[in-house]
Amino acid sequence: MERSNGGVMPPARFLRIVALVVVVDAFTKSLAVEALTPAYTPHPVWGDWMRLTLVYNPGAAFGLYLGPYSRWIFMALTLLALVVMWRLYRQSARDAAWRSWALALVSGGALGNLVDRIRSPRGVVDFLDVGVGAWRWPTFNVADMAVSTGAVILAVVLWNEDAEQARTP
Repeated sequence: MERSNGGVMPPARFLRIVALVVVVDAFTKSLAVEALTPAYTPHPVWGDWMRLTLVYNPGAAFGLYLGPYSRWIFMALTLLALVVMWRLYRQSARDAAWRSWALALVSGGALGNLVDRIRSPRGVVDFLDVGVGAWRWPTFNVADMAVSTGAVILAVVLWNEDAEQARTP
């Protein structure tokens, strides 16, 4: 497979996508902190199904918490993940547009949540609250949506790359 030093997406475009995710995430979190007080109080948008609820998550995805050092552990892991994402992007094949998009989304979301961890010991600002009654999905934010969307796209891309390599003699 022929490699390029930047994939199909130029590095400047990759970084603009990352920056866009970070800016939109920071903007929506700022609005949530200002408008959704007091924290942990649901504000219905579409009945009980969709609510806006300001919460602070000192842990990671789905409330994973590793004790008093969680903040520092997750900051270090995020920095490591960002280095890995950048290297994967730089090693992408010339025709790997979907891979580049996926890596940019994951990187932007990870960076958005890292900014929260650096700014406040309270944790990452989450505010999107979906579910029915007591059956709730963990509260999330724009950065989480970018990470999740990018991760799904990346998984499909990598699975297809493996399938293609298996078919090639």
